[in-house]
Amino acid sequence: MNLDAKTVEIKRLAKEDLTTFKSLIDLLNVVFEESESNVGMEADLLKLLNSNNFVALVAISRNEVLGGLTAYELPLVYSTRSEILLYDMAVKSDHQRMGIGRRLIQSLKEYCAENGIKEFFVLAHEEDKSAIEFYHSTEGKGEKVVNFVYAAAKK
Repeated sequence: MNLDAKTVEIKRLAKEDLTTFKSLIDLLNVVFEESESNVGMEADLLKLLNSNNFVALVAISRNEVLGGLTAYELPLVYSTRSEILLYDMAVKSDHQRMGIGRRLIQSLKEYCAENGIKEFFVLAHEEDKSAIEFYHSTEGKGEKVVNFVYAAAKK
């Protein structure tokens, strides 16, 4: 597809953008190859969109969601500032390597600057070489950490 990334609109979603948010979730499910469509209940999605600690950015062209990201603001207990966790990010496969992901990262950097947030971070699976390469190319600095995942306690 012939598309100039500069003509793609980057938009932060708000409570009136529920349909667009659902489109972003559908896109994330496709790109991350989820076996079933995982879209939360409308009330839960609206709660996220209304939260001051949640950021959803989308890349839109001709009313189509081409990519987007979700991020969470994490207030720090030892400081008056916050950090951002970029939780999910994806661009439609036929629109990758066109600058859309870079624009999304830049928009999140601008959001952080406007809100007094000095940095954000993202976790990437070690085997996901494409993601690691992308984050390096957008001035992300890799850190060696071990991420532990726990299941909730059984009742």
